[in-house]
Amino acid sequence: MKLGEKERRGIVTGGTWCADHNKLVSRWPGEEELVEILQNEVRGGGSACNLAIDMKRLDPDMPVSTIGLVGDDEDGRLLVGEADAAGIDRTNLIMADGGRTAHTDAFTAADTGRRTHLYLPGTAAKLTPNYFDFSQVTARILHLGLPGVHPKLDASWADDANGWVTILKMARAEGIATNLELCSIPAERIATIVRPCLPHLDLLVVNDYEIAAIAGHDTGHGSSVGADQCIEAARHVIDKGAMQLVVVHFPMGAIAVDANGALYTKASVKIPQDEIRGTNGAGDAFAAGLIYGLHQEWNVEPALELAHASAAASIRGLGTTDAVMAWRDCLKLASSWGWRSAF
Repeated sequence: MKLGEKERRGIVTGGTWCADHNKLVSRWPGEEELVEILQNEVRGGGSACNLAIDMKRLDPDMPVSTIGLVGDDEDGRLLVGEADAAGIDRTNLIMADGGRTAHTDAFTAADTGRRTHLYLPGTAAKLTPNYFDFSQVTARILHLGLPGVHPKLDASWADDANGWVTILKMARAEGIATNLELCSIPAERIATIVRPCLPHLDLLVVNDYEIAAIAGHDTGHGSSVGADQCIEAARHVIDKGAMQLVVVHFPMGAIAVDANGALYTKASVKIPQDEIRGTNGAGDAFAAGLIYGLHQEWNVEPALELAHASAAASIRGLGTTDAVMAWRDCLKLASSWGWRSAF
């Protein structure tokens, strides 16, 4: 599978850069209850940040650049520092004067490993397509997100249904392949924003809830759906867009459907319970592994394997990118833990 113009190389991420104020709590409380914070730290977060850093961790030689908007505050300076430490080209990561950087209070419950996010948009609310200029970008693939948390991009822009469509069209006009990352906002909102984007995507990597939302399947907010439902929804969605590949991940594994109708499946890594510190960022790590493999023109099956291995490595850390390793080391770790049974 070939994504983007062959002479291009590397990844450009665009959209959400936010500071994750990660808090590990003993358990998620009910209203008016108190629980102890066991660990507290601040790390980079958001789809543009996470995938960019994950990609450099998987392969430090991969060219990675980014486009986004942060504030000139403590969180913004932290994000810029993390980009520099990872070796990301941040020429187009703009620091807005007087703006408050988007940030998330990201709670992980120690007893379940599940996460809960409380989000403040800050400068993310000001991001528009005007910040995106691909004329000097040499990357092959754009990883863009997150619809639903950028009000100006979520709204109509010029003659386009929303600003996401505008950005995707701009990237493809330069020969850059496109991928869109989502977050699990209410299903109706996902459908409204994402469906107009489908004709302008080359790749779509989402979770089980998100694919059901795009397809219009009946599901409660945050609900999981089965593998067969994921396959049905993926086939429905790929028929509505320009994607070469639609990939859906869920706890037990992942499925992929290509434009020719071929189906690929891969069970997930059998992660030891005592190795799990938090799932925050696991979806980004999955996408990073998959996109890396596809960029390197691997077949879909080994790309799915690396996607799962990268996600499994990520789960060992509380932060979104702390525990991702070089791609060969991720695969070795997955092999040492073993794989779940086929689903």
